[in-house]
Amino acid sequence: MRMACAPGAWKRGLVLAALALSLALLMLLHAYVTDRAGLGSLVETFLPWFGLFVPVLLVAGLWRRSASAVVALLLPVAVWLNLFGGVFGDRSRPGSDLILVSHNVDADNPDPAGTARDLAACGADVLALEEITAQAKPVYEKALAKAYPYHSVLGTVGLWSRLPLSDIRTVDVATDYGPLAATKPADVKLAYNRALRATVATGRGPLAVYVAHLGSVRVLPSGFWTGSRDRGATALAGALAAERNERVVLLGDLNGTTGDRAFDGITARLRSAQDAAGKGFGFSWPAKFPMVRIDQILVRGVEPRSAWVLPATGSDHRPVAAGVDW
Repeated sequence: MRMACAPGAWKRGLVLAALALSLALLMLLHAYVTDRAGLGSLVETFLPWFGLFVPVLLVAGLWRRSASAVVALLLPVAVWLNLFGGVFGDRSRPGSDLILVSHNVDADNPDPAGTARDLAACGADVLALEEITAQAKPVYEKALAKAYPYHSVLGTVGLWSRLPLSDIRTVDVATDYGPLAATKPADVKLAYNRALRATVATGRGPLAVYVAHLGSVRVLPSGFWTGSRDRGATALAGALAAERNERVVLLGDLNGTTGDRAFDGITARLRSAQDAAGKGFGFSWPAKFPMVRIDQILVRGVEPRSAWVLPATGSDHRPVAAGVDW
């Protein structure tokens, strides 16, 4: 109260008050931020972390004894809570017909055998792996063979299942073949394949399962580069739009959050299991200190009952899991 009654308390810290209002507007109108040089994607990827600016501005406002700055902070707090306040509740429900797990196992994983053992013990009915190297492929196949009698690896992505698989094929996600782009012979195209589609035969009917690893994003001197990822997202959205099966699951490392506008074509057709039935943000990368959720389980035609993040393996990503039913 003494701060509010002090002479000039409302006039001090006007710059801080302006920053607080700007922060609120940025979070509220993030969809209108230009995506030139990937700026929009960068903002939307790390949008939850913008809330950390609130305590920083609060400390600065208290230090300046600025009533205007402290009161102005109520607006970004309200916007942040409106956007993300609901994630802290537990949205899970008991009962699942199928447990799904997706994991980018990391091409540079120093212990693929240990990662495979962890995954074999996770209890998944359907397991998707991304970033499988030619050297690590037999390691995963051997370690997972007992738990999963059905599997397929196409390029750098693979699907393991306790239930029969059929209709397995590659999915074109506009992979950048570099200097091989001019030729792309069949063997090269398969080796670089980053997405597949299969049908899982469940006791409740067929389930279309997509496994995808979209292109990486890069922080360059010119900005946040998302070109390869965005082209892949557009191609994957087209494949999902053409999918005739009513029940669809997308598992994979999409190299972006579902709040990123690049995924509008996908999220318009599928919803996040984490958003529907998880607790918290479900951050999955980097494994040592997860800051964003770029590993996704998205569904259509089935009901998410639970969603969670599994403990770290030897990868730089953490596995993500979800339970679904019909």
